[in-house]
Amino acid sequence: MGFNEKTHAFIAAKYFVYLTERFQERGRSAFIHATQYYGSQRGRRMAQRAIRDGQALSFGNYLRYGEWVNTEEIREQGCANAGRLLTGSPDYMQEVTVCPWNTQFREMGLLEAGETYCLHLDNAICRGFNPYLSYRVPQNLNQGVPCYHIVAGANVGDGPFPKNPASLRSFAYHCGHSYWAYREVAEAIFGEEGTELAEKVLADFSETYGKEMAQTLRSYADTNFNVLDDSTESFPDADRSGVGAASKE
Repeated sequence: MGFNEKTHAFIAAKYFVYLTERFQERGRSAFIHATQYYGSQRGRRMAQRAIRDGQALSFGNYLRYGEWVNTEEIREQGCANAGRLLTGSPDYMQEVTVCPWNTQFREMGLLEAGETYCLHLDNAICRGFNPYLSYRVPQNLNQGVPCYHIVAGANVGDGPFPKNPASLRSFAYHCGHSYWAYREVAEAIFGEEGTELAEKVLADFSETYGKEMAQTLRSYADTNFNVLDDSTESFPDADRSGVGAASKE
């Protein structure tokens, strides 16, 4: 197994467990804040690429400049993102019925972590891209119901919405970003206890996925995730057509 959507979900789930076990409601609030912090960083990178290319910060370009598509490994497992576009104009509304992040949270018995993560992630990415877009995710698969992504006044039509290949990043990069964004927030709020908690997440990751992959996460320690860097690893060997879905991670 390499880095993929499920290893990405594992990191968030473990942070949720340790933050809420140790700090209860403060830990939950810290997890939500860290999720929003992570998402907003991704959105800002997307916006920087769009502006560089002379593109408006519209919802159509939000879809185009997303940084991931499903990996081949996840496609082979049968849990790649699936759903249907209900409407693209004037409002955008998509129903998601299969998602590898939900699959991972469910396999770990941590649907509460998934519910919290997915209620706050995508609107944070969108705010980072353009805070004037109205993005809502009123429910998600972790609650036992379909996941809906709704953007008022999107006017994007019927799709498809292919991703810009130059914008795609590897899941090693995305997992490194996730690990260090949560760690940064945990350390800022809880000091040494936050550091200890983050090291426990990394130890669990190493035990589950191996020391080499854990070392890859550690190697992103000095990466500035607030700004685009096209020298970072792009998405390898993937179907880059996208699924027309908003960027759940």
